[in-house]
Amino acid sequence: MLDAALSLMMLAAIALVGGAVFLLRRGERKRPVLMLTLAGIMVVNLIIWTLPDRTGTTLKAAADAGPTQ
Repeated sequence: MLDAALSLMMLAAIALVGGAVFLLRRGERKRPVLMLTLAGIMVVNLIIWTLPDRTGTTLKAAADAGPTQ
């Protein structure tokens, strides 16, 4: 389930960047900047979830493993 959510976040970030470029070419300024900001935040969240720490584990792997008992 988390794989699907991360994939959708990446696709949404790509769509936001594309939409922002389209709107920038039409002369708008405020909405494209907000769209690029949101896309950047989404990409940073993806990096946080998938970047391994010093031990080589990721937050995604820890979430898939479930709670420790």
